[in-house]
Amino acid sequence: MNRTLMAALMGTLVIAAPTARAQTSPSVGTPLAPPAVELYSAADAQAVLNARILALKTVINMTPEQEKLWPPVEAAIRAVAKQSAERRAERAKAPQPADFVDILDRIADAEALRARDLKMVTVALKPLVGSLTAEQQRRIPAFLGLREGAGLPQPTAEIWLFEEEN
Repeated sequence: MNRTLMAALMGTLVIAAPTARAQTSPSVGTPLAPPAVELYSAADAQAVLNARILALKTVINMTPEQEKLWPPVEAAIRAVAKQSAERRAERAKAPQPADFVDILDRIADAEALRARDLKMVTVALKPLVGSLTAEQQRRIPAFLGLREGAGLPQPTAEIWLFEEEN
């Protein structure tokens, strides 16, 4: 009789366990609720940008003469980061794309705006980079998020200047 009782209890557990588990875990198709607290605020983004700009200056290790060429570079970086964040906010408010052609059109528009912004940074960088040593110049690409290897395509979304847009 003891064996019969144990077998009945085991059978009940085997049958009841999946049901109990199903009640406590969300179903596969149910989306998870978004966090109640914003995890990355505008102030956080500004702090990260400030840290990256300071780190870039530190990585370059400019001389006092080179430092005079830095303000336009910093201004361009800040302007690009601001515009990138604004584009992200606009995109969040935009209606869903109608089809894949609409998606491609939006990608083209975003890349054109990033190209314009990137040109602004390169124009500001040229005088500074022209004054840097080869060693100082070597440190910059990887820090910006550029890939190594000449001729490889470099999506602008991978460059941290556009991080707020992603």
